[in-house]
Amino acid sequence: MRYVEVGGLRLSVIGLGTWQFGSREWRYGATYASDTAPAIVRRAIDLGVTLIDTAEIYGFGRSERIVGEAIRDRRDGLVIASKFVPALPLPSVVDWQVRGSLRRLGIEAIDLYQVHFPNPLVSPRSTMAPMRTLLENGLIRHVGVSNYPLGRWRAAERGLGHPVLTNQVRFSLAAPMPHWELVPYARETGRVVIAYSPLGQGLLSGSHSLSSPAPADVRGRNRLFQTRSVRLAQPLLATLRDTAAAHAVTSAQVALAWLIGHGNVVAIPGAHTVAQLEENVAAAELQLSREELDRLTAEAMRFELAVRR
Repeated sequence: MRYVEVGGLRLSVIGLGTWQFGSREWRYGATYASDTAPAIVRRAIDLGVTLIDTAEIYGFGRSERIVGEAIRDRRDGLVIASKFVPALPLPSVVDWQVRGSLRRLGIEAIDLYQVHFPNPLVSPRSTMAPMRTLLENGLIRHVGVSNYPLGRWRAAERGLGHPVLTNQVRFSLAAPMPHWELVPYARETGRVVIAYSPLGQGLLSGSHSLSSPAPADVRGRNRLFQTRSVRLAQPLLATLRDTAAAHAVTSAQVALAWLIGHGNVVAIPGAHTVAQLEENVAAAELQLSREELDRLTAEAMRFELAVRR
């Protein structure tokens, strides 16, 4: 495993996303939450994963409970990240939210507490005010944001008066826009971009083809799985396959290696099985050449522009 060290945190370049853990939208079956998800967390820790990301809204707190049970007696060295919904980011409300997450996770402080998305009705300064109090009271150790454009990320830092260490955004070869603005800022300032949906919810793994039916789970609402998008993605997917064949790895591993090859980027793929987790983690050891990285970036940009037309 490789790591990115910022602000005293040691983040594994491949972390673990846990949206699926408590959510029925993925239709993983009755035993996934009770058996498979805890096993995935434990195996991730064994493999050197330090970053485990969850949120109060995932399964209405169930994901946090699953993570909390799985990390019991294994807390040392982990970076536990959670997120809160900023519907009403008043000090008393946010204090209540963080204490709920702490209780469900069974920990004394959240290592990285993130604003789940911008509230367009509340300024970054007002959103950050209660976060500053949580830092001072020791309930959280670092502040992050999610789904923030660069200008709002910078404004959040000014409002907090401390580094907003991370920005968690949709970032993959199927959604490459952070490559041009957020990633350079992270590298220049010692911040980190956390890439969620790093495999385009499975599109980049190559398991979905033009002849495949629309996914029956939450991905059925994702524009990436519309017939037009899948058709436009074929050159990108072919480049992924060719690169994977050259390294005797999978397309998913190449897609993850492209992300973490940026520097100051970590990815948090979810996992359906322990075997899928192990495949994801192995991507941390894959080093792509500059030519391969540039070729993938060019195909990603062509895909992005075509989809937007």
